[in-house]
Amino acid sequence: MQGTKYQESMKIKSLKHVKPLFILTFLLGCIAFCQESDKSKSYTIGYTSLSSGIIEIYQKNTEGKSTIKSTNENGGYVAWSPDGKRIAFYAKYDDKKTWSIHTMNSDGTNRKRLTHAKNKWDNAPDWSPDGTKIVFAREYKDAEGVWHPEIWIMNSDGSEQTQIKSLKGSNPYFTPDGKIVFSWEFEDKSSAISIADIDGKNIIRLTHNGAKEWHPDVSPDGKQIAFMSDRDGNFEIYIMDINGSNQKRLTYNDVRDSMPSWSPDGSQLIFISKTDGIPTIYSMNKDGTSVKKIISNGGQAAWLK
Repeated sequence: MQGTKYQESMKIKSLKHVKPLFILTFLLGCIAFCQESDKSKSYTIGYTSLSSGIIEIYQKNTEGKSTIKSTNENGGYVAWSPDGKRIAFYAKYDDKKTWSIHTMNSDGTNRKRLTHAKNKWDNAPDWSPDGTKIVFAREYKDAEGVWHPEIWIMNSDGSEQTQIKSLKGSNPYFTPDGKIVFSWEFEDKSSAISIADIDGKNIIRLTHNGAKEWHPDVSPDGKQIAFMSDRDGNFEIYIMDINGSNQKRLTYNDVRDSMPSWSPDGSQLIFISKTDGIPTIYSMNKDGTSVKKIISNGGQAAWLK
């Protein structure tokens, strides 16, 4: 009898140890499952397409499903507001001689034209991290035929439009800490990815290749920049640290690869390529691996962050 009681006592003590171990194992399994689920999470992509015969803005998830058409007339480029509720874009007027910046709700409602400069190309808008301002590029030829690439900033309602006079370039993009990364345009038609304070001071040139280098997009953590460059003879996607170091080529195609955009978790990029003869949206890991076609007949894409 005493031996039986001893054995029962030992079983109870063993179960006391087993129970916490079981709970720990269960929790670790849940964490692993959740992490795996996060990896497969579907994110929204805004993009433009000619599917209807004119350039319009659409939305799909990363599996290429759930199409939403947000515009019923010409509209190009997609820039999501920080809260994901609005989109900034440009539309063309005057037989495409005038381009103007607009905003609208993500479902296409409450469309508002913000800029009205005649015979100017206002394009490539981007929102400040707090959503209160929009920076954009303005390009035009003067009476002597000289091309002027300018960068402007305004409140997100279109008020207080101001040129950042020290910045001569295109494709402005805000960093998470409120600086501006842009493509610095030179008179010889080359360009370089550069970074500056929001007032145009402290300009730092990050690339030095004598090539055309456009459309910088900053990672969500602010540590890296993806961009397009023809430094190797054809436009490809590249990546570098925010200070210009560790520049690396990611794509190797015979056709133009352009307009990279970071995923919300910073692990992937989408970009546009014409490998099928039409603009097609691809995704890849940020090291250039696992390239995947996700949306056919789509361009000017941006991931909702």
